[in-house]
Amino acid sequence: MSSTNKDPIAEIAARRAKATQQGGEAAIARQHHRNRLTIRERIDGLLDAGSFREIGPIAGASHTDETGTHFTPANFILGFGRIAQRPVIAAGEDFTINAGSPNLGGLRKSIYTEELACQYRIPLIRLHEGAGGSITGAAGKGQAPLPAEPAYSPHRFASVGRTLASVPVATAALGAVAGLPAVRLVSAHYSVMTRHTAQVLVGGPKLVERALGQKVTKEELGGAELHERSGVIDDVVEDEHAAFAAIRTFLSYLPQNVWELPPVIATDDPRDRADAGLASIVPANRRMVFDMRKLVRAVVDKDSYFEIGRRHGTGQITGLGRLMGHPVGIAANDCRQLAGSMTAASARKLRRFVEFCQVFHLPVLNFVDEPGFMIGLDAEREGTVRAGAAAVLAVACAQIPWASIMVRKSMGLAAAAHYAPGAYILAWPSAESGALPVEGGVAVAFAKEIAAAADPAAKRTQLEDEFAARRSPFPRAEALAVHDLIDPRETRARLCDWIELSWPLLTHQLGSTSFTYRP
Repeated sequence: MSSTNKDPIAEIAARRAKATQQGGEAAIARQHHRNRLTIRERIDGLLDAGSFREIGPIAGASHTDETGTHFTPANFILGFGRIAQRPVIAAGEDFTINAGSPNLGGLRKSIYTEELACQYRIPLIRLHEGAGGSITGAAGKGQAPLPAEPAYSPHRFASVGRTLASVPVATAALGAVAGLPAVRLVSAHYSVMTRHTAQVLVGGPKLVERALGQKVTKEELGGAELHERSGVIDDVVEDEHAAFAAIRTFLSYLPQNVWELPPVIATDDPRDRADAGLASIVPANRRMVFDMRKLVRAVVDKDSYFEIGRRHGTGQITGLGRLMGHPVGIAANDCRQLAGSMTAASARKLRRFVEFCQVFHLPVLNFVDEPGFMIGLDAEREGTVRAGAAAVLAVACAQIPWASIMVRKSMGLAAAAHYAPGAYILAWPSAESGALPVEGGVAVAFAKEIAAAADPAAKRTQLEDEFAARRSPFPRAEALAVHDLIDPRETRARLCDWIELSWPLLTHQLGSTSFTYRP
């Protein structure tokens, strides 16, 4: 923008107009040609209509020469808005200016984002598409994030940590996200990326080729197919509008901050609804699998189940739901994935989820079908025992209300990751527990006897069936090792009673937690 206007009020209007033009018509057209929205369009699509109030609308840089004053807006947009009438902060890089690589005004606004969320104690949403640092940009020119910043000033990422410990943070990768924006993307309680237009990278293909001699594409380095399994992001969606919807849904289960309780909504789903299918959902043949997600949906309020991280750590299911309108965290095992065993990836997923629920006072429903830690050479290479121990300790330190439903297996040390202190424990008739799954225990204890049998396979099956029959849940109920042994169709009613009794206990935890949230 070039201006010779001496009227400061007119100059304000001119700079505001320039800022709304972003990188100009050609840059916006290129963005749309790539099937990507601009940052201003994204914010409008995320927030309640007309609710956005921008912070620093004319932040940027200017210089004056003989032709007038030339203004370049900051390439980071930040402001207040509302989602479902609740205040939030929304922010993101403007890719139409310098490919989102921060100019000085953009860097200042980016750093201020978390400070603002901490100050106002409201959720933060960051919509990312940026190339990170540039050798010709603000950082490459030796410019400090803030003028005259002393060497002893607080760590520039300290506010990111404070934000994660105090308000919900949700992020989206909506284009290529590298460097600093990638760090901010994963520094969140929930992150989502678009399947066809987004990549998440530490460094792009040119950096990789120069440093390592590897020729790869952006999609190979950081596409959705890679990262929905790596655990770098939580979910992959088809397009940007689906990303906005997912973030809005995620935030609907959460309080504004750790000093408030999650919002309870009205529901017409009867508390005593008994799904007849639950009586037979677990096969009588213990070697057969079943659909744990179908089970979960049959228990929680209708249409309230929201899964998080389905393609990562697949033996463990994590998500959100409601019971009589009360938000709850949901953890479960998927027996269709490595029998539901705890791998290193699924242990990290569970640990992070438990810490998230602890931070935001979400009671946990844990549907247990745990055969134990994954074993084998790959499991040892991945450090399964260390990751598993971290998950067990996270649960052991949890202070939130916790209900465990023993659906089927509850085996070995990994089972300890499914029962928090003071957990309310219900068992189904299909429940079985022990130090080892029957199959593994028989293989170890009766190896010689099986090998000496005329028909080793038949002998193994006979022994497995004999020991499985001894693992009846009735002795556990008799010893009060569980609070009750129930008809599976009673599960919803019993848990609805529990959540209403437990909810008042959460008021004692407001604003305090023993967890430091780790993304």
